[in-house]
Amino acid sequence: MSEQKKVAVIMGSDSDFPTVSGAVKTLNAYGVPFEVHIMSAHRTPEKAAEFSSKARENGFGVIIAAAGKAAHLAGVLAAHTTIPVIGIPIKSSTLDGLDALLATVQMPKGIPVATVAIDGADNAAILAVQMLALSDERLAAKLAEDKTVMKDGVAAKDEAIQQKVQELIKA
Repeated sequence: MSEQKKVAVIMGSDSDFPTVSGAVKTLNAYGVPFEVHIMSAHRTPEKAAEFSSKARENGFGVIIAAAGKAAHLAGVLAAHTTIPVIGIPIKSSTLDGLDALLATVQMPKGIPVATVAIDGADNAAILAVQMLALSDERLAAKLAEDKTVMKDGVAAKDEAIQQKVQELIKA
């Protein structure tokens, strides 16, 4: 059995960490090894290019990139690697993250970036886990278990609301 691939969580600024922390917690909950770094598409483009160009040989299976405003980080990382890159557009004070969403999702042919919702760090981590689960049965089983827990939770809430509706009607 091969060694489990790591996930790189890259953010453009330390101000992104409150959002990115959701991805860190999720990856940790799944037992997926990860590294967290700050790199800038504009201020440290060489560092970002070098990191992503060596990501596969350094044991990474997925890169998560979080950035706000111009949000070119995910695209720069994707341009220098063949492993999947997931972009998290970060909500900023200027355009509520719409600028980051458009910059992250509108990639040219040949440089794909899977993009989650604005501030969608938890889903970025789950998507990374799903990608790794393609070749890891332990992760696949944990994902399936979590889907069952979510389904059961919704069913319990539905049952509770039915009781409230009946009580309301009787009142």
